[in-house]
Order: sequence, then C-alpha cells, then structure tokens
Amino acid sequence: MEYRLDRNAHSLLDPRTKLLLLFTSSVFVIGTAGGRQMVIFYWILVYLPVLLLFAEKEWKAGTVAVAVYVGSYFAQRALQHDLTAVESVLALMLFILTKILPTVILARYIVKTTKVSEFITAMHRMHVTDKITIPVSVIFRFFPTIGEESKAINDAMRMRGIEMGAKKATEAVEYRMVPLIASCSIIGEELSAAAMTRGLDMGKKRSCIWNIKFRLQDYAVTALCFACFVWWGIGRFFV
Repeated sequence: MEYRLDRNAHSLLDPRTKLLLLFTSSVFVIGTAGGRQMVIFYWILVYLPVLLLFAEKEWKAGTVAVAVYVGSYFAQRALQHDLTAVESVLALMLFILTKILPTVILARYIVKTTKVSEFITAMHRMHVTDKITIPVSVIFRFFPTIGEESKAINDAMRMRGIEMGAKKATEAVEYRMVPLIASCSIIGEELSAAAMTRGLDMGKKRSCIWNIKFRLQDYAVTALCFACFVWWGIGRFFV
C-alpha cells in the first residue's frame, strides 16, 4: 500500500498570520487601544479565536470558550448595581477574565495547531534570527508537554486516593504542584537539548516538508489586522 504525504495538510492559517493576529489581539483586546472607536473591531477580535477553534474541529475547546463567554456576560449583567465588597471583587475578576480570555484562547489555538517545523520555516522566511526562533520553538513544545505531565501526575495521585476537593485538599495541592514545578525545569532542559540535537542552532538553511504559503484566509485575517491599526491611527491622529 503506497502512502503519500499531503504537504498541504496543516492548519487553517499560516504561522505568520497567527502571530500577527495574536499581536493585534494583545493591543486591541487586552490593551483596549482606541476605546469606543474600535468597538466593532474589538468584538470581531473577541469572537474570531472561537471561530478558529471550531474551524479546526476543536469542538470541546470552542464549546467551553462559548460557555465561559456567555456565563461571564450574564454574571456581569447581574453585578451592575449596589455591589457589596465581595461582589465588587467578583465583578473585577470577571472584567479581567473577559479582557484576557480571548487572547488566551488565541494563544492556545496557535500552540495547538502550529507544528514546530512550520513555525521555524515561517520565521526563516521573515529573516528572523535564530536567537528568537529557537527559544520560541521550544515554547511551542513546552506547554503541551507540561499538560501531559500534569495529567500523568493527577492520574498518579488519584490512584493513591488523593483527590482535589476532598479532605486532603492541602495534600492534593502539595502533591500535584511540587512535582509539576520540578518537572518544568527538567522538561525545559530536555526540550532545549532536543532542539540542539536536531541541529536548530546550525545557522544553515533547513528544508521543510510542509508547503508554507499565504492563502485566501491568511490575506483576509491580515487585512483585518491592518484595518485595525489603520482605523486606530486615523482616530488617533486625524480626529
């Protein structure tokens, strides 16, 4: 049986488009640049990460994101008048959550759907130095590996009868967090060594099996990002 690799079988967006979208979301969603002038672009940037999750068939993550959005909206509507001290703190936490969450969802989407080889190839086409490319490429593998390690630690603790929310809640935090923190340093060193073993620091041009190129959706998202900055610039300097 002959096996043929589909060189176009990668994520919906080019890695360069993803990074531009992440930067734009950081400026206009978390930073709220432009204020009311950018309200339309703001809501587009808020819901675009959820649409990207559904487009990549990340049904569970997309559904959770929508549920958190809806829950935060109704919670904020319920906490509008005559707030107690506790309710004020809760309202502040909800406000911070709604500001940070869209960019966090977008960052998760980027890490989840971007292969390291795709990212390195895209950075080389932008003539980005290896001093930036290699550390960021290690980060792309760091968070998924930490997630797998955390799941393994939780399974091990559950087998020993240590559950979150039970009488041994303090032990649960101790027995989960301490091994996880220790694993973080070890995993970082191992991933760095793996990157060096693969020759990422050779400084020479490397090949990639994936066809990295801009497609129609990349041009559309790039146009959206530039439109955000142009509209913000018009309002800042000409109005």
